[in-house]
Amino acid sequence: QHALTRGVRRYHVAPVLCQRAKVAMSHFEPNEYINYEKLEKNINIVRKRLDRPLTLSEKIVYGHLDDPEKQEIERGKTYLRLRPDRVAMQDATAQMAMLQFISSGLPKVAVPSTIHCDHLIEAQAGGEKDLRRAKDINQEVYNFLATAGAKYGVGFWKPGSGIIHQIILENYSYPGVMLIGTDSHTPNGGGLGGICIGVGGADAVDVMAGIPWELKCPKVIGVKLTGKLSGWSSPKDVILKVAGILTVKGGTGAIIEYHGPGVDSISCTGMATICNMGAEIGATTSIFPYNARMKKYLGKTGRADIAKLADEFQQHLVPDSGCQYDQVIELNLSELKPHINGPFTPDLAHPVSDIGAVAEKEGWPVDIRVGLIGSCTNSSYEDMGRSAAVAKQALAHGLKCKSKFTITPGSEQIRATIERDGYAQILRDVGGLVLANACGPCIGQWDRKDIKKGEKNTIVTSYNRNFTGRNDANPETHAFVTSPEIVTALSIAGTLKFNPETDYLTGADGKKFKLEAPDADELPKLEFDPGQDTYQYPPKDGSGQHVDVSPTSQRLQLLEPFDKWDGKDLEDMLILIKVKGKCTTDHISAAGPWLKFRGHLDNISNNLLIGAINIENGKANSVRNALTQEFGPVPDTARYYKKMGVKWAVIGDENYGEGSSREHAALEPRHLGGRVIITKSFARIHETNLKKQGLLPLTFADPSDYNKIHPVDKLSIVGLADFAPGKPLKCIIKHPNGSQETIMLNHTFNESQIEWFQAGSALNRMKELQQKSS
Repeated sequence: QHALTRGVRRYHVAPVLCQRAKVAMSHFEPNEYINYEKLEKNINIVRKRLDRPLTLSEKIVYGHLDDPEKQEIERGKTYLRLRPDRVAMQDATAQMAMLQFISSGLPKVAVPSTIHCDHLIEAQAGGEKDLRRAKDINQEVYNFLATAGAKYGVGFWKPGSGIIHQIILENYSYPGVMLIGTDSHTPNGGGLGGICIGVGGADAVDVMAGIPWELKCPKVIGVKLTGKLSGWSSPKDVILKVAGILTVKGGTGAIIEYHGPGVDSISCTGMATICNMGAEIGATTSIFPYNARMKKYLGKTGRADIAKLADEFQQHLVPDSGCQYDQVIELNLSELKPHINGPFTPDLAHPVSDIGAVAEKEGWPVDIRVGLIGSCTNSSYEDMGRSAAVAKQALAHGLKCKSKFTITPGSEQIRATIERDGYAQILRDVGGLVLANACGPCIGQWDRKDIKKGEKNTIVTSYNRNFTGRNDANPETHAFVTSPEIVTALSIAGTLKFNPETDYLTGADGKKFKLEAPDADELPKLEFDPGQDTYQYPPKDGSGQHVDVSPTSQRLQLLEPFDKWDGKDLEDMLILIKVKGKCTTDHISAAGPWLKFRGHLDNISNNLLIGAINIENGKANSVRNALTQEFGPVPDTARYYKKMGVKWAVIGDENYGEGSSREHAALEPRHLGGRVIITKSFARIHETNLKKQGLLPLTFADPSDYNKIHPVDKLSIVGLADFAPGKPLKCIIKHPNGSQETIMLNHTFNESQIEWFQAGSALNRMKELQQKSS
């Protein structure tokens, strides 16, 4: 409130200061400036129109409206047309995003954009060896991304640079920015007070093309923090607790906005951790208000000029007094205990003190085979310092980890700094293996050798997701998510039954000792060591740059436009699969070994829905071919239907498509002839991705109608000639015995999204508009 009052007193001079002080958005784009003046102008227009105080997230979102004077604004209902400040893409999704941008025919991106090579490096032998191997194996893809970046004006972070979200926090996020990224954990940037949203590649293409980006006006869930973190409790425990409260879909359609006096007890990178894992509760994004911890981080990462400018506009970077949230959750940080979530879902929350007994009761393995720290969620300097503080105590008593132990630095800057300051060596001494600066085991890039597939085992990680088979492709791996320091303590003890707050370890001398709660600096005392220079600037003029895509390549494939809607109802569609239970984007388009095909739509389509459980037989990747009556793999069946000219549909359960932002989960069904996905509910990003590719994501008006459809039925969607926003569609179910019944299906299409469907895809529609304008 004091900061807000200070800001109000400075209100009338702020625009003048903004005009005088031109501050670059980043060191890498010295001629692209932060425009707080425009943000302020838009906020004032909207506040006057709505005549009420605004939440922080509303300020930044509405501050980026394309037309603040006329834009209809209603939380949870209207679609906003926005102008984000920048785009960021990781290498696995950047391939398809850049292929779509190439298809658009545009000469250069309209906003600052970057590519980050972090997803294609497999953890195997250790950092340097794994990086060399990745550069060799992925040379064709890296060359494509580097040359495409050079041609179209996109900055290129080479392999080894680090994880996209850590690099964004270090270089690109700032208070009040609106950034979209082709990765679901883009909200990490909310730790620096930005609205950073994960999207599919087609959304990124809109922004890179200079087209207003559409987002359903988010609701706002407030999380009020009181008290202060201390002891073994960490920022990770905040989001683990919130995930337990809201569940994996509780944040869908909403921004999570943290506020209250407890905020100031959390470091900037700790706030980023909390925002990062907000993706696990379906939130559009998460955000913290600008404060001294952010200012300190900006200064330490060489951006004191941005902090100074943010100080002048602080009234726009915190919520208005008296603003209203759609829901409020209160957490007393002083009472928050260390948590560990899992297995198989990130919202199954347990206090660390209880997990041993729960595991024994449930039959989960209590012996920990591997502990893994790092990832985009927890790989900051503070995280590594707190883990090293735990390891140092064990070493002082002659102990090493009983479990295997790996460390993933978040960026080259973090790697170089923890090497210089001794943290990395302490973690090696306790038994750790330092991996490359990349995503690695968190996304399934892990050449795991210590178990066989199908062997029941437990791992603990400081990652964000623990879906079945995600880390190592073994469906019997019970993965638990917790803080880096708890991972370290449990790895030393080797069991889930160890509670570091109360239990004792036995040193090499036979004496018992208890680990003290870790303490570490949030930022290095010296400046960060930047490490190796891994950034490639785009040339001022890339028009002469050649981008090579071989027609015989097995990893890259230029895109062909999808077919346009023929103007008719979708009649007598077959059901490819009726999915039982949880179906994430990992189930729809698996990662791991399939990452190498992310730039080749036809090849990667061979993983379509291979992880989804077929309700007809309870099996994965086994569906009935309605034309031959034989059971076979899902992709093969889809290809057969496509060959025979038969359209097909998928029936799904709750929160269909949760998890990663990967738009391949929408591109693949479209490529193989799918037309409709009908579910009880969708995850936000996946629903948008399906619309972008010309599919119809529809939901049961009555969720119990899910039970009326059987895998052997045929479906017809009627009323498409009158397809309109808010108007339900009819679905006629034809049973094999000749009987029929009709159910109603809802949708969230607006007028422009209906045009995407009619044109065949959002990209097709963009081309149509370009042709008309030219």
